[in-house]
Amino acid sequence: MPWITDNIDTTSTADLACGATAYLRRGEGRLLKSGGLWIYDNEIDRVEGSCDNGDILSVADYDGYFLGYGFYNGRSKIRIRMLSRRKEDIITPAFLTQRVRAAWEYRKKVIDVGSCRVIFGEADFLPGLTVDKYKDILVVESLALGIDRLKPILLAALVRALASDGIPVRGIYERSDAKVREKEGMERFCGFLSDPFETKVQIMENGVRYLVDVENGQKTGFFLDQKENRRAIQRLCRGADVLDCFTHTGSFALNAAIAGAAHVTAVDASDLAVAQARENAALNGVEDRVDCLCADVFDLLPQLAQEGRRYDVVILDPPAFTKSRSSIKAAARGYREINRRGMALVKDGGFLATCSCSHFMDPELFARTIAEAARDAHRRLRQVEFRTQAPDHPILWASDESYYLKFYIFQVCEER
Repeated sequence: MPWITDNIDTTSTADLACGATAYLRRGEGRLLKSGGLWIYDNEIDRVEGSCDNGDILSVADYDGYFLGYGFYNGRSKIRIRMLSRRKEDIITPAFLTQRVRAAWEYRKKVIDVGSCRVIFGEADFLPGLTVDKYKDILVVESLALGIDRLKPILLAALVRALASDGIPVRGIYERSDAKVREKEGMERFCGFLSDPFETKVQIMENGVRYLVDVENGQKTGFFLDQKENRRAIQRLCRGADVLDCFTHTGSFALNAAIAGAAHVTAVDASDLAVAQARENAALNGVEDRVDCLCADVFDLLPQLAQEGRRYDVVILDPPAFTKSRSSIKAAARGYREINRRGMALVKDGGFLATCSCSHFMDPELFARTIAEAARDAHRRLRQVEFRTQAPDHPILWASDESYYLKFYIFQVCEER
């Protein structure tokens, strides 16, 4: 089958914009002017010129002052997503190629690129596009109509950037199955953008081997954003009895085992995830010290407490409890409950690693929620460290959506 990157000219200087201009209402564009990349539907006064959904157009303030270029979608509440603020940066294939190469060069400086996130949407000034690299496989998620149209150019540029560093890409798979695509007027899609390949890919991270299922795994198959946080728990786990909750494919559990944990219990509610965790434990030769259990964590923790179980290290890596502002209060209750029950299972002087991956759960609210859980559990917390997502998921200031992962390590003490 033809690759999506075949016969794409990434050096062309042809202008990709439609020639139309969107004008903001007087007093609008505050987010944009403070560094953000989104313009909402209620901020736009009018569009002059012919423009179809997905087209690139110019953006101007109410008085005609040039503000940049972005792609337009009249179906979306996020009406325009910005690509550039400089008038001289006409959006061409060559310009987009520079953006992709800049993203790759950044990763080479900040992280092990064996497996990493190569493009992180707005934080790489390519809004709506995510590309993860698993060894020699690329997995793509495209969530905006405008960037979806540019996808062949961007992927061709990325394949060529990797090739120039001696990294041939064996295949590309798309995981654009998020419901948000429907708000952009797009259908959900999963499938090959290259010749088909075996979709279970073996990678290594922090000395741990994983089989990543890019076709059936969650998101793009693996959670690369926790790479440095998984490494951070290794030093706590030597000789320890560890409980890893919401283990997914066993990533924290395996880091604990590789570091020398005496025993690890890895828990997840998904049969598929637990099966993959067992497979990964065997791949690393630690299946004798890692028990993988399929159970609801909220049901299991009270049961363990009733049995009098205590652990040297408890790890809580739950899914996002909220994906909207309207459910923040309910999410906070969930985080408080899971942390209360988790820290109650930690031995005096043991450690709790806990995190939230919802950007709506801001750092202040998350910290306050953990403090309330400690009070309810009658535990004292000594903060060891606070971390965020790995640097291949850079946080772009003024783009709140790019800052989502909060990760704490605490020592848990009985009240003294």
